Amino acid sequence: MASGARNGGAGGLGSRTSSKMDRQQGSNATPKAVAGKPRLSAAGGGGGGAYRRTSSGPLPSAGGGGGRNSSDSGVSSRVRVAVRLRPRNAEEQAADADFADCVELQPELKRLKLRKNNWESDTFEFDEVLTEFSSQKRVYEVVAKPVVESVLEGYNGTIMAYGQTGTGKTFTLGRLGDEDTAARGIMVRAMEDILADIKPETDTISLSYLQLYMEMIQDLLDPVNDNIAIVEDPRTGDVSLPGATVVEVRDQKSFMDLLRIGEAHRVAANTKLNTESSRSHAILMVNVRRAVKGRNEMDVSMSAENGHSSSMMGSLRPPIVRKSKLVVVDLAGSERIDKSGSEGHTLEEAKSINLSLSSLGKCINALAESSAHVPVRDSKLTRLLKDSFGGTARTSLVVTIGPSPRHRGETTSTIMFGQRAMKVQNMVKLKEEFDYKSLCRRLDIELDKLIAENERQRKYFDDEVERITTEAQCRVAEAERECKIALENEKMKYHQEYLDSIKILEEKWKVHQQSPKKQVKKEPTSSGDVQDLLQNEKMLRQSAEDDSNDLRNQLSHWKKMEATATAEVVKLRRMLDTEASQKDKLEEEIAVLKSQLMQLSLDADETRMSLDTGDGPGKIFPGLDSLMSHTRSSQPREQSNGPKAPVAKLFEQVGLQKILSLLESEEPDVRVHAVKVVANLAAEEANQEKIVEAGGLTSLLMLLRSSEDETIRRVAAGAIANLAMNETNQDLIMAQGGVTLLSMTASDAEDPQTLRMVAGAIANLCGNDKLQTRLRGEGGIKALLGMVKCGHPDVLAQVARGIANFAKCESRAATQGNKVGRSLLVDDGALPWIVKNANNEAAPIRRHIELALCHLAQHEVNAKDIVGEGALWELVRISRDCSREDIRMLAYRTLTSSPTLQSEMRRLRIEC
Repeated sequence: MASGARNGGAGGLGSRTSSKMDRQQGSNATPKAVAGKPRLSAAGGGGGGAYRRTSSGPLPSAGGGGGRNSSDSGVSSRVRVAVRLRPRNAEEQAADADFADCVELQPELKRLKLRKNNWESDTFEFDEVLTEFSSQKRVYEVVAKPVVESVLEGYNGTIMAYGQTGTGKTFTLGRLGDEDTAARGIMVRAMEDILADIKPETDTISLSYLQLYMEMIQDLLDPVNDNIAIVEDPRTGDVSLPGATVVEVRDQKSFMDLLRIGEAHRVAANTKLNTESSRSHAILMVNVRRAVKGRNEMDVSMSAENGHSSSMMGSLRPPIVRKSKLVVVDLAGSERIDKSGSEGHTLEEAKSINLSLSSLGKCINALAESSAHVPVRDSKLTRLLKDSFGGTARTSLVVTIGPSPRHRGETTSTIMFGQRAMKVQNMVKLKEEFDYKSLCRRLDIELDKLIAENERQRKYFDDEVERITTEAQCRVAEAERECKIALENEKMKYHQEYLDSIKILEEKWKVHQQSPKKQVKKEPTSSGDVQDLLQNEKMLRQSAEDDSNDLRNQLSHWKKMEATATAEVVKLRRMLDTEASQKDKLEEEIAVLKSQLMQLSLDADETRMSLDTGDGPGKIFPGLDSLMSHTRSSQPREQSNGPKAPVAKLFEQVGLQKILSLLESEEPDVRVHAVKVVANLAAEEANQEKIVEAGGLTSLLMLLRSSEDETIRRVAAGAIANLAMNETNQDLIMAQGGVTLLSMTASDAEDPQTLRMVAGAIANLCGNDKLQTRLRGEGGIKALLGMVKCGHPDVLAQVARGIANFAKCESRAATQGNKVGRSLLVDDGALPWIVKNANNEAAPIRRHIELALCHLAQHEVNAKDIVGEGALWELVRISRDCSREDIRMLAYRTLTSSPTLQSEMRRLRIEC
């Protein structure tokens, strides 16, 4: 046997402990165990191989939501060691029939006696002593289950088997249990527990399967990769294998297939001690990555109640993930050359195995004795296990021994190895870090959404500018054409009048020239005629000047009209300039968003660098807290109107028929009190049938039709809403024209409380599958959508509930195999309002609208309208950020099952 095995040493890895371990009580903090499952208790190791039991406590949470990358302090946790005895095999039963076993187990005292001879024996205590009759399940629960639970809590863990060749190490760790499930080893059972505890939506499991053969690290999942280098971080000292194959595991079947592939490639040989002896150290590395809902995500979910802006601010906080690693090591068996009969290449393999185990023993000796130097670099095995001994991992070691007295020396060496390993202390630490990749994905989605919204706004802006420009050009052209036609007509008119005046003057002049003699003879009268003619000429001239002034005035008027048209053109141009400036502002906002994203990325890089350099917590995102300070507070709850007056005594004394008869009273106050009593009675389900049988529903509908009193109509609508909760009453309301009356009341009423009652009654009717077509035909959906203009939160909540009930009934009809077409809600124009209020500040409105949108999107016939109205983004948001898990899962199933939505998401590069 190699010297390391003879000395009983197995080596520690990582930094040495700071104080002497001899005769000191060690603590082993255990994470919170799963309810109903046994957990290995902690114990401390003392000198001389003995130990004392100590109480265990939960491992403290490190990091939390405060922004630390990992815990700065750890919890001291001693390496736990269990010893397992292999039963005698056929060869030992024949050869050692006359000899007693070299070991005697006392499992109830967790003690083992190693016989020196027939009179003397040495006693050793371990954390657990497992007899040859211990089941595989018992071994797993004692040795491995506490380590697996720690890994699921976020701590690193190591499970290792050490012992002589043929003592059952591979059986304990790597047994697949294909023929007998009860024979499953620690690897299979550990992966079953891990897969059962994780959430596939947020957590990931990946593994690598390696072997250390002849001081060369080989990939068992990819045999071509046969010389993997070990990389060590010079700052933290962490060891990694970047060249190893890493496979993500989703279920137990794929894990079993990987184990079979690895076992097929593992080196084994036939020796005298074992017909199928492992000639290499097998190492299974399982990496667990789990999302933690810490303080950051709690703030996000709380701020999401305040609207979209708060959701945007909250989405800037990166989620927290815990990364842990489980390492299962099946060491090759220690052996003596003369006993194993190794020769040739098998001899070289045995030398390599014993050399690495000897290095491991030296490291554990150094750690157990608090030596100043731990020879970690003497072997690749010790470098790989640096974190398991003296590091930050929680480690459990099972040492396997045989009963044969012929191998007492090897058994002694194995037991001493375990005793020294119990003195090694690890500092168990929790590692948490920010998931910047997930944050970047969320920011990319938000940026894509903003870009798409900007493109829609820009398209709308360009269309509006083009419309205004075309309209302005048409109006200017029309004004110019009208002005030109009017000027031409006036010009022609006055020109014709001028020509007529000239013609008349010429005729008069001719007449005057044809009678000169008469004028000479009548000289006394010629002077008067000339004066008359002169006077006439002056009058004509004055008339011509007046006409000219009129023409000038009209020309001035048309010039003013032209100036007015020019001013309107200038005004339109100013409007165009204003729209252009708004466009520039939008582009500036986009630029600011991009710069903020770049700054956020720089802050994230600085944070990561500061965390890597050990500056400690405190620098997460400098502007993040200030952003969150602007979140709005939630709406106050609606105050109740006070307790209802008891009416049971009045009901018993007066009788229902007399109360209903008062609804027809001529006195308004009597009718008001009577309808209030009926409404209070209708609020109790036990009275509803009596009210309907006595004609109360008909009387309430008559009040709704004939009364002009707002109070009576409000209370009557509330009573009808209470009666509409019963399916039988819903048919009666529809048969008596109740939807038409409710729709008329909604169109006439202005009081928000009246509208709330009417909307509640229609919302109850919307939940009946049989009445949907009639309800829509009588204007029920139009009435619901018409009430949103009120804007009161209570009214909007009832409208949203009615739309959700209607959409749910449509969805239920489709799932029952009924042939359905395009949604009646989409036909009546409800989809734009649904999209607009999908992220409403009020939680009741938002919850109903989210549910309605998910049900509408379930039908492929509605998918194009969903995409066209921009509802796809809201579905993606609901599937990720909705506070209710059922609605969130419904949105996720809808997105993944619709071909149209999947195609649009691929086009927009959206990940579901």
